[in-house]
Amino acid sequence: MSRSTGLLCGMLLTLLYTSSLSAHHSFAAEYDNNKPITIKGVVQKVAWVNPHAYVYIDVTDANGKVTTWAFESLSPNALARQGWTRNSLKVGEAVTVDGYLAKDGKPLADGSLHANSRQITTADGRKVFVGSSADNATTGGVFRVGGGVSPPTEK
Repeated sequence: MSRSTGLLCGMLLTLLYTSSLSAHHSFAAEYDNNKPITIKGVVQKVAWVNPHAYVYIDVTDANGKVTTWAFESLSPNALARQGWTRNSLKVGEAVTVDGYLAKDGKPLADGSLHANSRQITTADGRKVFVGSSADNATTGGVFRVGGGVSPPTEK
C-alpha cells in the first residue's frame, strides 16, 4: 500500500469514527431535567431501534384532539438486559409515561412532540422500560399535561 493510500484510509476512518461519536447526544444536550412531564395515553407504536428505542403515545384531550408524543428510551440492548422486548407494550395499551420535555419544544419531523421517558407504567401497574438516558435527572415537581405542577407521587 502506498503512503498516500494509507494516509487516505486513515483520514476516512477518522472521519467515520468522529461522525458516529457526534451523532450520539447526552441527555443534557437535548432534554430539560427541570421540566418533568407525566402523560397518560395509549401506545401508538414502539420503534425498537438504535441508538435509542422510541415509544409513541397518543393522548386524546377533552375535545377529542389526538396529540402524539415520541418518548426516547434506553437502547434496545439496555432494555433487553432489564427483560423487556419490542413486544412488552402492545399497540392500543393504556400507559402512563413519566419523563422529561425536550429543550427546544419543537415537534419532530412526523409532527409528534418530543420527550425522554424515565418510566412507562401500564394500566395494571407493570413498570415497563424503566430508565432514562438522564445522567442525574432530578425528580422535582412533575408537569402534567392539562395543567399545573404537582409533586411526584410514589409509584
